[in-house]
Order: sequence, then structure tokens, then C-alpha cells
Amino acid sequence: MEWLTAPFEAAFVQRALWGGMLVSAICALAGTWVVLRGMAFLGDAMSHGLLPGVALAALLGGNLLAGALLSAAVVTAGVTVLGRAPRLSQDTAIGLLFVGMLSLGVVVVSRSQSFAVDLTGFLFGDVLAVRERDLTLLGAALALALTVSALGHRAFTALAFDTRKAHTLGLRPRLAHAVLLGLLALAIVASFHIVGTLLVLGLLIAPPAAALPWARSVRGVMALAALLGVTATFSGLLLSWHLGTAAGATVSALAVCLFFLSHLASGLRHRHARPSGARPATTD
Repeated sequence: MEWLTAPFEAAFVQRALWGGMLVSAICALAGTWVVLRGMAFLGDAMSHGLLPGVALAALLGGNLLAGALLSAAVVTAGVTVLGRAPRLSQDTAIGLLFVGMLSLGVVVVSRSQSFAVDLTGFLFGDVLAVRERDLTLLGAALALALTVSALGHRAFTALAFDTRKAHTLGLRPRLAHAVLLGLLALAIVASFHIVGTLLVLGLLIAPPAAALPWARSVRGVMALAALLGVTATFSGLLLSWHLGTAAGATVSALAVCLFFLSHLASGLRHRHARPSGARPATTD
């Protein structure tokens, strides 16, 4: 059993585990709505849209988290405003913001000759470099995400399944959508320095998508997604220690593997549950 416990005897691996667990919980809360509403493209655009703020903060010697928050606020406001344009689809608005923010970030990066290492950390993260202060910030982000999720649960649910009903019930779907974008931004900003922007979608989307076939309620999806995220974090850190692979990438890769295993198992379950004489429905 030493191979199972030895990696976690190191203090920095313990902090990485706690950080990954907190990120998994935050991403489960936001990622469930991302999966239910089909907002994966938005999550991808928002994660890449952090680059200008982070690059500018690094170039000026400022706080990277503050730069990420600024970029996230710009993307969130842009999606909200452009999404209300009558002749502009939301996908088009997201695509324009995605390209614009990413291009601006590359322009800022090109102004620095020594930004390669920082850019690598931005893209791929460094889960093994989590500090005590990072855990405190992640704990505060989780508390805020839980509060927003609890207060907005009814509105988010109506928004995800029936926007017209949300209007009828007076739940203000536009405001709910803006708050949901804020929750997504919170999850991405809190996670990018742990697993990086290119890998954050692994924990944001894969665990909720893996939980979807097995849970019977939105809260059930969130709880199971958090558990799957923690499983991917623990297993990823363990494998990266013994195999010498990148920790953040290993965690995200395992999260995606859990998604495929979940849907494979779900398909086998439905196949065995089908009556022996029944045939799948066909269309002429």
C-alpha cells in the first residue's frame, strides 16, 4: 500500500489534493449548468478569454488573479450585451469575443520576450504549486459558488429546461443568465491557476457529463460530479507521481476517461435492461 500513500506524504502533494478537491466542487456546481444548457463553447471561450488580463498583469508585474477577474468580467459583460442583439446569435457573439480576446492576449504576450514560462503555466497550470493562500481563496470561491447556486437554483433550473416558464413565473431569465455567467466565470478564474485554461474544461464539463446518466436530479448531478472530480484528482496525482507525467494534464485526462467509462457503462446497462425479445425502434 506504500505506492498508494507515499505520494501524499509530501506537503505539496497534500496541498495539490486539497486544491483539486476544492476546484472539483466549484466546477461541479458551475459545470452542471454548463452541461444542461449546452454552454461548453462558452466555457471554452471564457477560459481562453482570460489571457489578455493575465498577460497584462504579468507584463506589468500585477496580480494574475486580478487580471483574470477583469478579463472574465469583460467576457461576461460582452456575452450578455451582444446576446441581446436581435440579429446576432449567441454563438456568433461568443465566437467573436473568443477570437477577439485571444488575439488581444497574444498581442500582449508578444510584447514580452520572457513570457514563455508564465504562458505555459497559464495554459497548463501547476497543481503541485498550490500554496496555503490558494487554498484559502479556493475555499472562499467555493462558499460563494454554493451561495449563488442555492439562491439561484430555481431560476437556473427554469432557465435550463423552459425559458418561457421562467418568464411566466417572474424569475427574470436574463438576470438569471447573467448570474449563471458569473458563476461560470468564478469557476474558471478559481481553477485556471490549478489546471490551466486549456485543461479547466476537463473538470468543468467531464464530471457533470459523466454523472448525468446516473443522477435523477440536478443536485444529484452536482454531488456525483464533485465525487468524480475528486476521484480524478486523487488518481491523477497518484499516476503523475509514479509515471512522472504532468499532474494537471493527468487529472484532466482521467476526468475525460471517467466520462467515457460512465457512458459506456450506461449504454451496457440499458442494453441489458432491454427485454430479450425487444428490438430498438427504427424509422423508415
